[in-house]
Amino acid sequence: MVEDQPVGRRAFVVLGANTLAFTVCFAVWVMYGVLITWLVDNNVYRFTSAEMGWLIGIPILTGSLFRLPIGVLTDKYGGRPVFLLVMLSAAAAAWFTSYADSFWSFIVGGLGFGMAGASFAVGIAYTSVWFTRKRQGTALGVFGAGNAGAALTSMGAPLLLGALTDGGKHVEGWRDMPRIYAAALVIMSVLFLLVTKNKKPAHGTERTLMQRLQPLKQVRVWRFGLYYFLVFGGFVALAQWLIPYYVNVYTVSVATAGMLAAIFTLPSGLIRAFGGWLSDRFGARAVMRWVLGGCAIGCALLFVPRMDIYAPGRGVMAGASGEVEVVEPSRVVVSGRSYDLRIKPDNAPYDESELIFPTGDFWHEARVAVGDKVAKRELLAKGVTHVYFQANIWIFTAIVFVIGLLMGIGKAAVYKYIPEYFPDDVGVVGGIVGVLGGLGGFVGPILFGELLGTTGIWTTCWMLLFAVALWSLLWMKRAVRQLIAQQAPLVARHIEHHPGDHGPEAT
Repeated sequence: MVEDQPVGRRAFVVLGANTLAFTVCFAVWVMYGVLITWLVDNNVYRFTSAEMGWLIGIPILTGSLFRLPIGVLTDKYGGRPVFLLVMLSAAAAAWFTSYADSFWSFIVGGLGFGMAGASFAVGIAYTSVWFTRKRQGTALGVFGAGNAGAALTSMGAPLLLGALTDGGKHVEGWRDMPRIYAAALVIMSVLFLLVTKNKKPAHGTERTLMQRLQPLKQVRVWRFGLYYFLVFGGFVALAQWLIPYYVNVYTVSVATAGMLAAIFTLPSGLIRAFGGWLSDRFGARAVMRWVLGGCAIGCALLFVPRMDIYAPGRGVMAGASGEVEVVEPSRVVVSGRSYDLRIKPDNAPYDESELIFPTGDFWHEARVAVGDKVAKRELLAKGVTHVYFQANIWIFTAIVFVIGLLMGIGKAAVYKYIPEYFPDDVGVVGGIVGVLGGLGGFVGPILFGELLGTTGIWTTCWMLLFAVALWSLLWMKRAVRQLIAQQAPLVARHIEHHPGDHGPEAT
């Protein structure tokens, strides 16, 4: 699109249709997270925990892997026919899932409707061709708010299953849920067909496949992928991980854990539009720098696990040899010389609602008895230090909420980069970046589980995310320095000023 060309009404109609379609697709994409858990909890199928993990993860994996080829098709044929293909294919697979009756049939169904996750690559490319560079960040952010479809399924699907099965009395009623999801996709497809018009990017039809894939040779594509691995992959991974995290760390019910997790997932999706506006206003690089730094700080604040530790403290030693004459909680007397002891505090439970920071106590426990002979510098009473940290659930949730907001803003900022640098390859580049982000959502819970199994510490997930955020931040800094060294002072001017006024950013 020409930079000074005004954005017409048709562009906003397409944006609205894209966003609504993506919301429906995202809700379908994460359907197994609720459905498989419900089927196992109600003993409809006796899948092992490993089988459950694969069933829940397969749609996430396949939806991610399909993003690159779907992006290529979008660049070649335009977003309208490809989006319709994605939705109708996912609808057919969702309908097939209603007849599933074994592990492998559920796998096949998940492989099919996992295609819905590739709708992101279509929507990004199809949206970007309708808007000028100055407005692409906001437009793509609005489109990306369709991530809220995950929260719709998380909160709505359990209620739907309850209604379809009469509260679990008629468990076979679950089969209507994937049919309803399939019907929603078909209805959305018809609406999409009626209100949208196809549009292809410039130079979108005459290039060969190898020419389309040329941008993947550029290192910055993979750097953008790392950013998205954190902000989108981390988002998807935490959306699945936070429920067992709350249940195990804070011993709340699954229902309560789900509501607390929604405080992370729902705002993270909705704020994406604001992230797009920020990227248009201040530039993607500046926004991503704050996002990565904020995520690193937030994750670091969550390093310290809940703990109840007893450790050796400073003891009391005899100043001279002699015989122990008195042993009391507050003192020990040796040959007429008194040694003061700190008394152990009452063992009343802490008022956890008032605890924000770690708290601790210190006391002495006598190691001698009346009549004992002690030598100089012999231990009379050992010191005991008790450190307690409850990791206040509301403080924890507030920090997680902020991390979710930052990830939502970051998701928009990453995709602001792509049309800036690759205006004719948004589908391909957006596809591979989406693949890497989706893979983060697939492997994230697996890595979290491995770290938990190895260390026994739930907060290791935050340590991993901190490492990814720090790596991304350092890579960004190094890339900027390299460009300045190679192309200064021109690049330096681009870095200091708004990219919309002076062309693409430096990273």
